[in-house]
Amino acid sequence: MKQAVIVSTARTALAKSVRGGFNQTHGAVMGGHAARHAVARAGLEPGAVEDVYMGCGFPEGATGNNIARECAIWAGLPVSTAGITVNRYCSSGLNAIAMAAQQIMTDGTDIAVGAGVESISLVQMGGINLSHFTEEHLLQVKPALWMTMIETAEIVAQRYGVSRARQDEYALQSQQRTAAAQAAGKYADEIVPLATKMKKIDKASGTESLVEVTVDHDECNRPDTTLEGLSSLKPVLAGGQQVAQGKFITAGNASQFADGASACVIMSDSEAARRNLKPMGIFRGFAVAGVEPDEMGIGPVKAVPRLLTRHGLTVDDIDLWELNEAFASQTLYCMDRLGLDPARTNVNGGAISIGHPYGMTGSRLTGHLLIEGRRRGARLGVVTMCIGGGMGAAGLFEILTA
Repeated sequence: MKQAVIVSTARTALAKSVRGGFNQTHGAVMGGHAARHAVARAGLEPGAVEDVYMGCGFPEGATGNNIARECAIWAGLPVSTAGITVNRYCSSGLNAIAMAAQQIMTDGTDIAVGAGVESISLVQMGGINLSHFTEEHLLQVKPALWMTMIETAEIVAQRYGVSRARQDEYALQSQQRTAAAQAAGKYADEIVPLATKMKKIDKASGTESLVEVTVDHDECNRPDTTLEGLSSLKPVLAGGQQVAQGKFITAGNASQFADGASACVIMSDSEAARRNLKPMGIFRGFAVAGVEPDEMGIGPVKAVPRLLTRHGLTVDDIDLWELNEAFASQTLYCMDRLGLDPARTNVNGGAISIGHPYGMTGSRLTGHLLIEGRRRGARLGVVTMCIGGGMGAAGLFEILTA
């Protein structure tokens, strides 16, 4: 069987949703920009790409209309390049990479793009389609399918004894690690600046205007964060399905809303050799698992063992982990249950500090894992995350030296 190798990665910076540089940028622009530069970094002629797999958490509005196809065309790929939008909420970008890799391994595709995009500004915050959103029978048997992610994180903290103090301490660590990584330029190899127009509102007059900006760095990190500041924040949840008043989840220990896109070029090992390309890594496997929707954050606890068992591995065999920080409560619980070494996990921070554009995150984490893993001489890495609705996903990658 052919091996699927990742030969390049590129991404936009992550912009704050609503208040950031991409608050008026269509998904096709962000996704197309990332795909165009990933293809260019691989040194490919555009027509070589057979298919674009684009993950998206909310594929509607500015990220609807089969956004993958729009991104492919915006990227300058020819009409002969197809596109498919992949939705599994927060694992969409990782799922897209897995699907592209599997197509290469089993069906003869030579080159594909695995990617992810999200515009929380224009879709979730811009007004999602809630027409016929719920279903009567499921509301009776599994109402937590419609539970907010914040409430599920509250439940995980309460159910499994993850204290507010530990959550705030972890959030501080995430901010500090991201700040250190940014200062050391550890994200620079991933980011391709994007010039766009941003909506600004004058606080005094309320006047709106569009201004030209170039988004060239991740906007969400707060390097001046202190434990005292985090501890002073009030819980944000009120009036949930099961939790009347939150006790744990604040704006400081939850992932930040962000907009952005990321792309990886994937090809067969034989095609990479023919083109004399040196792959960044090899896709080794992917697994998913379901859990109760009201504790969706524990999904990695089920998905990771399934993935490792299938490949004859243990947690100790993995040199580097990227565990998406949806919330500090679920991140800590998953790390505790899986026995992950903090020194090998989210070494440059995570979504609490850098932001979480749902559909993009899995692709971003994959690219970062391969780049950081190469720096550290790591051999095996895992990308994993919880998923809305009560699921977990995990992807295994072999990291290759330069």
